[in-house]
Amino acid sequence: MKTVPVPRVAGACLFVPTPHSDERGFFSRTFDAAVVRSAGIDPWSFVQDSVSRSRQGVVRGMHLRSGAGESKLVRCSYGAVFDVIVDLRPDSPTYGNREIVELSGRTQFTLYVPAGCAHGFQALTEPADVSYRIDREHDPAEDVTIAFDDPELAIPWPLPVTLMSERDAKAPTLAEVRLKMGWPNPR
Repeated sequence: MKTVPVPRVAGACLFVPTPHSDERGFFSRTFDAAVVRSAGIDPWSFVQDSVSRSRQGVVRGMHLRSGAGESKLVRCSYGAVFDVIVDLRPDSPTYGNREIVELSGRTQFTLYVPAGCAHGFQALTEPADVSYRIDREHDPAEDVTIAFDDPELAIPWPLPVTLMSERDAKAPTLAEVRLKMGWPNPR
């Protein structure tokens, strides 16, 4: 397993496994504490694992947490997703930047999303299973959602959106969230 930096978002990275394939299929390590530690991330800080299954075209996001935020490891274990992170950390050198990565069951890449970054994805396949390893227990009072179609984010979602949660459908714009949270405009 190797670590590849995500250049447009400081602190974000991809963990790229080395799958072992044969006539049975494949075997792949999806988490290695030593590799995570070598990337400057405390592997023992993660306290919750979750999984979502989405139908093709579903958008989940853009989500982040207020307060101390939450860091997460995100991996598509089956199918494929168009995954997006946006750096909303005012003190970050990449504040306001976004990065798009395709995660899939074929590659088994894991994306590290630093605390303070918004995250979302669109399912490219029917279905797409996404696993999350999160470093804080969930507190719904800290949930922040930003409109997936906000022109300021200009995310080029590759498929027509087929479905999303009511919370995502009614999400405010980044400008509205920035005002409410007291964040500056990007440089």
